[in-house]
Amino acid sequence: MPLLWVRRWLPAHHRGGSKATLLLQFGYAPTEWQRLAGDLRRDHLTRTIDLMRTTPYGMRYEIRAALQTPSGRPLVMRSIWQIDSESTSPRLITLYPD
Repeated sequence: MPLLWVRRWLPAHHRGGSKATLLLQFGYAPTEWQRLAGDLRRDHLTRTIDLMRTTPYGMRYEIRAALQTPSGRPLVMRSIWQIDSESTSPRLITLYPD
């Protein structure tokens, strides 16, 4: 599952603004972006889809679930994923607190 978004966004937290600050407060370190990627796979991609819609680029999915964070405190987030028309793997579009 391509999680290039996580690798680019978390280390450059000055561009992510409040989302990055929130993730940092829950223990996600920019140098350990793999932790957030793994937690998203475990805590979001295994949950029931809240909303599904077709876009010109593929099928888009919205999932609301708690992340089990490095701090030990759960963080409820909403993630948006897309499976592009020519792909079978979900791609993370964005993530925000809910």
